[in-house]
Amino acid sequence: MAQLNPVVGDIDGNTRSVIASVEQAQKDYLADVVIFPELTLCAYPPEDLLLRASMEARIDAARAQLRAQPFTATVIVGYPGVIDGIRFNMAGVLQDGEWIAEYAKQELPNYQVFDEKRYFTAGTTACLFDLKGIRTALTICEDIWHPGPMTQAREHGAKLMLNLNASPFHQQKLEQRIDLVGQRAREGNMPIVYVNQVGGQDELVFDGASFAVGADGQRCVQAPQFVTGLFPLEVTVSPDVTVIPQPLPAFESPLEVIYNALVLGVRDYVRKNGFQRVLLGLSGGIDSALTLAIAADALGVEQVSAVMMPFTYTSDLSRNDAAEQAKRMGVDYRSISIEPMYQAFMAGLAESFTGMPLDLTEQNLQARCRGVILMALSNKTGALVLTTGNKSEMAVGYSTLYGDMAGGFDVLKDVPKTMVFKLAEYRNTVSEVIPPSVIERPPSAELAPDQKDEDNLPPYAVLDQILARYIEQDQSAAAIIAAGFDADTVARVVRLVDINEYKRRQAPVGVRISQRGFGRDRRYPITNGWKPGV
Repeated sequence: MAQLNPVVGDIDGNTRSVIASVEQAQKDYLADVVIFPELTLCAYPPEDLLLRASMEARIDAARAQLRAQPFTATVIVGYPGVIDGIRFNMAGVLQDGEWIAEYAKQELPNYQVFDEKRYFTAGTTACLFDLKGIRTALTICEDIWHPGPMTQAREHGAKLMLNLNASPFHQQKLEQRIDLVGQRAREGNMPIVYVNQVGGQDELVFDGASFAVGADGQRCVQAPQFVTGLFPLEVTVSPDVTVIPQPLPAFESPLEVIYNALVLGVRDYVRKNGFQRVLLGLSGGIDSALTLAIAADALGVEQVSAVMMPFTYTSDLSRNDAAEQAKRMGVDYRSISIEPMYQAFMAGLAESFTGMPLDLTEQNLQARCRGVILMALSNKTGALVLTTGNKSEMAVGYSTLYGDMAGGFDVLKDVPKTMVFKLAEYRNTVSEVIPPSVIERPPSAELAPDQKDEDNLPPYAVLDQILARYIEQDQSAAAIIAAGFDADTVARVVRLVDINEYKRRQAPVGVRISQRGFGRDRRYPITNGWKPGV
């Protein structure tokens, strides 16, 4: 099982990775067959790159290059293929220097983050080939989530199924896959080998965790999550096709899995986009503290800079906590006061603001001063700015356009505030890099005297439950109220979510860890007359 981390659009580089992987598998494991993930040659999801006129020619050249290799192993690899002008999501079988079989994916997902029907036509037929005397069927990703392709393969005499995947991560996804594939194996009375991609691609993270189940549906072999590599499994042919069991890795704790997903998402977004360093504002609060820890774990402390940007309302505790965390982690750290530039802006605006009371304008101006500083440092040094807003804030618009939203990647964009605290506590069990006072104190934006988040928002324990129901589960306001939540609070939260779509549309991308993140998952019109209710 070749659990690779390909780069979308880098067909030459991905092809080199395939060749190197096959050569290593043959040398180190005497492999008879090497199986790669879905669309490995172009990586997943290629989106509108598939519409480029040269895509077909580049894939053809890659397949010709693979065909010319003196492989002794059978190679099964995914790619976009065009037949009679029609594009398919395909898997090909390379054996003894010939492409002996091709399979076109039959079940094209078109929900959540998937829109394959925009690009591909569904296949209709099974693909079986001989693998060391085993009648073997191919399927691709979504095919395994439907009973039809397995029924089809069984009726054609298959004794083993190979399933190529680019299955993105969300919470509890691995357990869902194992249960589902086990069910299919029992339906077909055959083992299934499930090979998945690893890596970050924009907001998506692919967690690998390739595995095999026996004909009884029991997991026999599993590769680790979030790790690239070649992972061997052995199949015996007689009297039945059987996967030889191996010691299985223990399931990691849910918080550890989420943390690792965030780390991988940051690492790949930064590195695949050619950045060498990252930069973030370190406020002394919980969100920036967790973001700093994730960034340092993803890239190394030498590649991370943190900037404290204090103002009149910044407490000594925040200043001290920020400096203490930077010291504990060994990251580059500096403090730049926003007081002079804020006063300069206010002086320039004084005439226009005459006779108007203080309001959110002045608070937002503080945030925008900080955004200007970070973006100036980014331009000067080439470092990517990481923003620190969490999902709860993004949902209700508790953020400032061109202020704390200014940057290139939002690490916590899909992480609710209550989970931010849990992840910070988890990270401190590895090594205590976040000062305990950061975790224990009430959250505050510190844009006004004695300000607390819960002065403007419901308690996060309540807010996050309402948001989960409204955003991730698509429950109506009436249904949420019927579940026991205060009607006025629900109405207010739902209204805030709806009216702040324009902000989210301008926000940086960020790692997706839930089944319904902002961005690819949830697409609502900014301009609309919808009235929230039942």
